[in-house]
Amino acid sequence: MPQTSQPQDFSDQIATHLPYLRRYARALTGSQNSGDKYAMATLEAILEDRTLVSESGDIRIGLFRTFHSIWKSSGSPVAEDETGLRARAQKHLSRLTENTREALLLNTIEEFSQSEIAQIMQISPEEVAHLLQVAKDEMAKSVSGRVLIIEDEAIIAVDLEAIVSEIGHQVVGMARTRSDAVEIGKAEKPDLILADIQLADNSSGIDAVNDLLQSLGDIPVIFITAFPERLLTGERPEPAFLISKPYSEKQVRSAISQAMFFSSTETLEI
Repeated sequence: MPQTSQPQDFSDQIATHLPYLRRYARALTGSQNSGDKYAMATLEAILEDRTLVSESGDIRIGLFRTFHSIWKSSGSPVAEDETGLRARAQKHLSRLTENTREALLLNTIEEFSQSEIAQIMQISPEEVAHLLQVAKDEMAKSVSGRVLIIEDEAIIAVDLEAIVSEIGHQVVGMARTRSDAVEIGKAEKPDLILADIQLADNSSGIDAVNDLLQSLGDIPVIFITAFPERLLTGERPEPAFLISKPYSEKQVRSAISQAMFFSSTETLEI
């Protein structure tokens, strides 16, 4: 009956978009745990008042707008008690122009239009355009680093190498298998790892990254996958930074700029 089917339809729509809200939240905070806490707070708010989402006329926009309201009301916190790489990352983040990272991630990673971002952030489209330009300018001034690419498809690997180099980073190696990745990574000690999930000879990019993190310690990691929702459930240790296949150049650029600010995610158990 209508009274019982509507709640299910609403829940289904929320469930469809939730993995991508998790991705955004994790990229924004640099952490699976922190990102998922904000995503959970968003769900709790919606459960208390569905009009937070339904009033927008678009479930996806309403979901992200609710998240953004909670994020801003918390002060978009930058931790002050971190150490090591994460402390340096937080110091850098604290100097960035307010709202630029949010606008950039919404546009490049989640692929919202500028008008949709305006609705989510509750600002004018003109201000969104300004924030995106400022974000790109600040991103161009980011500190450069050494990047290891783990990708078994030669065309994609070369494309990623070109993008990474164009934004001022040095590619220290490209690996097609888990064993190659571990060998190159231990020798070159990269500042960031960009890894596909499925590698040649059926080895795992996740396993390769886990091996390297145990050896190299706290470094940022970005995973590339055709099925990001499978790694965004919150049910186990999962990556904070994900790019969907097929990816765009601006997604790679944005993800690298964000990941360079943060330490790596927890070791993954998949």
